[in-house]
Amino acid sequence: MLDWVFTMPKIVKASAIICRLMDDIVGHKDEQERGHVASAIECYMKQYGASEKEVIEELNKQVTDAWKDINEECLNPTPVPKPLIARVLNYARVMAVLYKEVDGYTNAPIALKDSVASLLVDPVPT
Repeated sequence: MLDWVFTMPKIVKASAIICRLMDDIVGHKDEQERGHVASAIECYMKQYGASEKEVIEELNKQVTDAWKDINEECLNPTPVPKPLIARVLNYARVMAVLYKEVDGYTNAPIALKDSVASLLVDPVPT
């Protein structure tokens, strides 16, 4: 099954795009202040001469397209077991939660507190 993953099927590539771009969209300013390497935002701005706002809009479009690819791959027959597809899908879902509005990985105690509480602590109304 790992051979399949290493061929970079569409669903794996889309999941990686979601992770990378969502992280860069919400964290690029903080990363630049810390002196990290250039993010997709800075690279795109430099390569295409676009404004930060234009780049963020474009990268959000690419994230949306990646979700469409994931949905398509989940609906089509695949040579690998569905549980493996589910792992790739769940990876993208976790990244979407972590990087939806803020860098939830770097700021986990603050950004994820409510999400974790609602998932594990607060009862679901019946």
